[in-house]
Amino acid sequence: MPDAQKDTIYPPSAFYFKVMFGGTHENTDTSFQEVSGIASEVEIETVVEGGENRFVHQLPKGIKHPNLELKRGVASKDSPLVKWCIAVMEGDFVTAIETQAIRVFLMNENKKPIRGWLFDSAYPVKWEIESFGSTKNEVAIEKIVLNYNYSKRIV
Repeated sequence: MPDAQKDTIYPPSAFYFKVMFGGTHENTDTSFQEVSGIASEVEIETVVEGGENRFVHQLPKGIKHPNLELKRGVASKDSPLVKWCIAVMEGDFVTAIETQAIRVFLMNENKKPIRGWLFDSAYPVKWEIESFGSTKNEVAIEKIVLNYNYSKRIV
């Protein structure tokens, strides 16, 4: 078996991943329970051609991306990510929104990235604390929803 395939598990597991913000290589504020919204979709424009009744033309219009959603246990107010969310959500748009590049990696058992995605110019658009319940036996969860310009596969 070639060396390149020894470290590649197919299909890769979805439970061992890493999230990185900005240009940092390591950040203690990047542990998440769940990441979702990694997708791309081609928008289609329908064009009707006069005299052609059998079909309509479906032309590619652009690429759209859903928001990236990150879930984790509720963090301290001193968390850099929480401070970033507060600056955007409570900043009254007096100053420009600071965007960040976000990278999400699927990792192998040796802590090496086997798949990766880059989300360019991301910023928070929603910050939500999931419901509390007196009968629940769960950790309090915060969900951070990020919008971004584009994404690309980097690994």
